Amino acid sequence: MTETAIEALSQAERDRRLDAFLGLVGVRPAIMGILNVTPDSFSDGGRFAAFDAALAQAAKLVADGADIVDVGAESTRPGHTPLPFDEEWRRLEPLLGPLLRAVAAAVSIDTTKAEIARRATALGVSVVNDVWGLQKDPDMAGVVAESGAAVVLMHNRETVDPTIDIVSDILRFLERSLALADKAGVPRARILVDPGIGFGKDKAQNLKALQATGRLRAAFGLPVLIGVSRKRMFGDLLGAGVDGRLIGTIAANLATLARGAAVFRVHDAAEHAAAFKVLQAIDDA
Repeated sequence: MTETAIEALSQAERDRRLDAFLGLVGVRPAIMGILNVTPDSFSDGGRFAAFDAALAQAAKLVADGADIVDVGAESTRPGHTPLPFDEEWRRLEPLLGPLLRAVAAAVSIDTTKAEIARRATALGVSVVNDVWGLQKDPDMAGVVAESGAAVVLMHNRETVDPTIDIVSDILRFLERSLALADKAGVPRARILVDPGIGFGKDKAQNLKALQATGRLRAAFGLPVLIGVSRKRMFGDLLGAGVDGRLIGTIAANLATLARGAAVFRVHDAAEHAAAFKVLQAIDDA
C-alpha cells in the first residue's frame, strides 16, 4: 500500500476531532489510550502488531472511555533499539487510514521523526506526541506548525543522573522545546507538556517529577499530560509484574490530577474512566 493510495480524512474532520479533544482538556480528566503496534513494547509488545488486533484495540479503547488514541510503532522503553524510518512507516502505513475511520475520536502519533509526523498528519492524525519535545529531529517543529496539529512536548534525557535537580532540568528542557515551537509558529493553544516519567530518571526522580505536576502547570500555563501507565517504578514500589501495576498507575494519576494534570496516557481506559467517574461524583456530592 502506498501513501497516495490511502484516503485521508478531510481537514475539517481532523480539526473537528482535535477541537473536541482540546475542548475536554481542563474540563474533565482526558484519557489518551495507548495503542502500541510494536513487537517489543515493555507492557504489551506484539499483542496489537497485527492489523485486525490493532483496529479492535483502538475501538475498544474508545468504547472504554478514551478521548484520543495514541499510536506508536517504535518502542521507547529503556534500552530499546532505535527504529529506522522505513520500518516505522511500514508498520504504520497500512493501519492509520483504516484506524482513522474505525474510531470517531482524535488520533495521535507517538514518534520522534518529522517525516512520520508529516505523513500521519496528512492522513488525519490530530496530535504529534514527541518524546523528545521537538529536540531530536530539527524538522519536527516546522512539520507540526505546518500541519496545524497539536503537539505533546515531553522531557527526556539520554542518561540518568541521580545528582541533578530533576524538576529544574524538566523546566529548562521544556523551555527549549517551547522556544522551538514558538519559533516555528505552533500556537500555544495546541501545546501540552509532559514531564516524561520513566525517561532518563531514576525512581526517586520520577516521584519528584510527579510531585511537581502543579509547578509544571504553573510554570508554563499549559495542560500537563501524565504517562505512567504500568511503568517499572510501580513494580519497584509494589513488587508487582507488569500485570499488577494498574493500581499504582491509577493512584499516581489521581495524585497528579489533584495537582493539576489534565490528560492521562494509559493502557487501561475503562478502569481510569471508572476511577475518574467516582472522583467526580464525590466532588459533585
